[in-house]
Amino acid sequence: MAKKSLLVLLVLVFTVIAAACGKSNDDKSGESSAAASSSASSSPNESASASPTGSEPAKLKLGVMAGAEEEIWKVAKEVAAKDNLDLELVVFNDYVQPNKVLEDGQLDANAFQHVPYLDEFNKTNGTHIVKLADTINYPIGVYSKSIKDLAELKDGDTLGLPNDPTNGARALILFQSAGLIKLKDGVGITATVRDIAENPKNLKFKELDAAFIPKALGDLTAAVINTNYAIDNGLSPSKDAIYREPKDSPWVNIIAVREGEQDKPVFQRLVKAFQSEEVKKFVTEKYGDSMVPAW
Repeated sequence: MAKKSLLVLLVLVFTVIAAACGKSNDDKSGESSAAASSSASSSPNESASASPTGSEPAKLKLGVMAGAEEEIWKVAKEVAAKDNLDLELVVFNDYVQPNKVLEDGQLDANAFQHVPYLDEFNKTNGTHIVKLADTINYPIGVYSKSIKDLAELKDGDTLGLPNDPTNGARALILFQSAGLIKLKDGVGITATVRDIAENPKNLKFKELDAAFIPKALGDLTAAVINTNYAIDNGLSPSKDAIYREPKDSPWVNIIAVREGEQDKPVFQRLVKAFQSEEVKKFVTEKYGDSMVPAW
């Protein structure tokens, strides 16, 4: 009988010990599961912290003109950086090289020209560059160091204008809108000085490189100067121009890329960065009505 009681007691002891071990293992298993759950729940937050925008890192080389356009694109560069897009700005001082180096692959895009200029450049040079999006409208104006109003022009006075085809035509159209000349019907953006049909004051026209005109202004009675070159030479389009294009003129500058690449997603990020409120605010506050955001 005593042996039987001892056997029952031993069984009870082993049962208690087994139960305690089982509980200990369950606790450890629970702790391990909780740790794994905690680790899993923290991973998305860590990932978001590493890439706050969710956009893949990308880089573009963009050709821009020195001066005002370069300043504006520096603002767009800061906006793009928030979207993981690194813009390398390559600065130019003429209207020919930015298209040539874009065509041969040294740039991903450029931003300095309007569509009529681009169309003429493609036609003349056999390049394959297309519009991606609108940027800024830069109304050009007539400037002078010797007169305050175009009504003061005398018979035989000399007017300067850009020597590239589209900006030259643009200047002639501006002279026509001011009543100084009349162009042949239908010439439009292909107009040259040879297309002047009426010239009541026998005005002379001197065609010069657009970048050089501000420096030659003292030798001319008046001249048409592109807005970027006017600003670069200390002229205020809204204050110093004696005659200007309207703000809604069709000569809007654009972002351009190689044909066939305009649908690349990264270029949509580029457009979004430029056509942002930050860029619009900068242009409006710094340049007033000298230039107009075109989006």
